[in-house]
Amino acid sequence: MIFARLIALLVGYLFGNFQTGYLYGKSKGIDIRKHGSGNAGTTNTLRTLGVKAGLITFLGDSFKAIIAILIIKYVFRNQYPDAIKILEMYAGFGTVLGHNFPFYLGFKGGKGIACTGGVILAVCPLAAILCLVVFVSIVAITRYVSLGSIVMVSVFLIQVIIFNHFGIIGLDSKEMNLILEFDIIAACFTCMGIWRHKANIVRLLSGNENKFLMSKK
Repeated sequence: MIFARLIALLVGYLFGNFQTGYLYGKSKGIDIRKHGSGNAGTTNTLRTLGVKAGLITFLGDSFKAIIAILIIKYVFRNQYPDAIKILEMYAGFGTVLGHNFPFYLGFKGGKGIACTGGVILAVCPLAAILCLVVFVSIVAITRYVSLGSIVMVSVFLIQVIIFNHFGIIGLDSKEMNLILEFDIIAACFTCMGIWRHKANIVRLLSGNENKFLMSKK
């Protein structure tokens, strides 16, 4: 199944290279990476170009992960029915990698949170409910999108470990190697999300993090 894993990663990476925020900004004559935080993701697009741009970017970045996962599911579901969830996770992680490190933009993309949200919704929709509640609640209370994102990806990992223990993810409880692999991939999402926010973490700890304010365009 090594080949299938690589294919899933590659398909995900290619879809991840569809930089919604960057492409939307270009359609308006703006390189979003040269404005605001310099990030090509949802938050910077929302702050810089307004609600419509932010919504389009969020949906585009979320759905590219979902589409990549659905393609892999369709291609391999009959060949690897017991491990399809693993391949879905590889496709999802590949999408995050493509979004964060797009080859045609000098590997300078976003932080992968909207993509991760799409992965959670596609692979483990039950976990998406709490992740969404946690993210929205933290941002609403603190006005820190970065903090909401960090906690969200952490909550995702905790849920995955618990759900796998009770067989909710859909993996065979006898296949401990697959369950462990699923947990490890989920941990990669969490580590990636936290690592991409390392500068934000420093600012949060020092009290200098920017609070959520968006353009009124």
